[in-house]
Amino acid sequence: MQNRRPTDAEGIDASRYQGSINWRKVRADGKSFAFVKASQGQSYVDPTFETNVKGAKEAGVLIGAYHFLDATSVSAARLEARHFAEVLERVGGAAVLDLPPVLDYETNPAGLSKSAISSVAKAFLTDLEDLTGNRPIIYSGNSFSSNFDTSLGSYKLWVARYSTSTPYDSPAWKQWDFWQYTDSGRVDGISGPVDLNVYSGTEAELREEFAKSGGDEAMTNGEKAALQALQQQITELQALHNMPVPEWAKEAVAAAGAYNPGEPLLDVKSATSYDMYRLIVIMHRMGLFNKNGK
Repeated sequence: MQNRRPTDAEGIDASRYQGSINWRKVRADGKSFAFVKASQGQSYVDPTFETNVKGAKEAGVLIGAYHFLDATSVSAARLEARHFAEVLERVGGAAVLDLPPVLDYETNPAGLSKSAISSVAKAFLTDLEDLTGNRPIIYSGNSFSSNFDTSLGSYKLWVARYSTSTPYDSPAWKQWDFWQYTDSGRVDGISGPVDLNVYSGTEAELREEFAKSGGDEAMTNGEKAALQALQQQITELQALHNMPVPEWAKEAVAAAGAYNPGEPLLDVKSATSYDMYRLIVIMHRMGLFNKNGK
């Protein structure tokens, strides 16, 4: 893989272990981006996640979020993807963040085969993209990344290698997009050690690659369903509007159109069945009565 360059954009990643962060000082210290921990497993939420996102955005630091994977099966990976997506909604969803959501896959406690590891990763990544509308990236250690098959090379790589030597190639990747090169960095605004990272390009190139296009993000499944429901309602309303009025109802419809909202709708004591029908038409035109009788 390629080496770092002096012009590469510098950033950090952080979690609750960094405590309270002064993001303005982090930005002033030359850090242009950050990934912060959002979640882990099927239920854990990092207690500093929302505060870190808010602080970083206010300070002008490009912000992304990561999920630490515990899953040892495809079904568990899908549940974790859903949990991550739900946690992202606490800050407005993945589309609000500047950088792609991250799958942090770096351990194999169950001793899975390489094939199983790749299947677990694919399940998480596919479901997360469906849920958020944003294509994720993969974080992994340089050595662990050799477990992933070549099909996962279509995802951008954030690689961890704590060395001045360049990360080495793996089956899926011949270059990195982000490189975490130390876990003992020092940055203004953070009291203790913090992971340091670089992006494979300048800050301007980083912003250009991941800049939001102001509405061109892919819709989530929920947004698609809401749009389809709205389109169906529009179709139904258009059908009602274009429906011909039968002769026997024209008088009532005309009365509804001419109705003055300042007048009482009906004298109930002397009302006939026809008057009641006209009342229903008037209420429907006023939006007080729908076609289901509610």
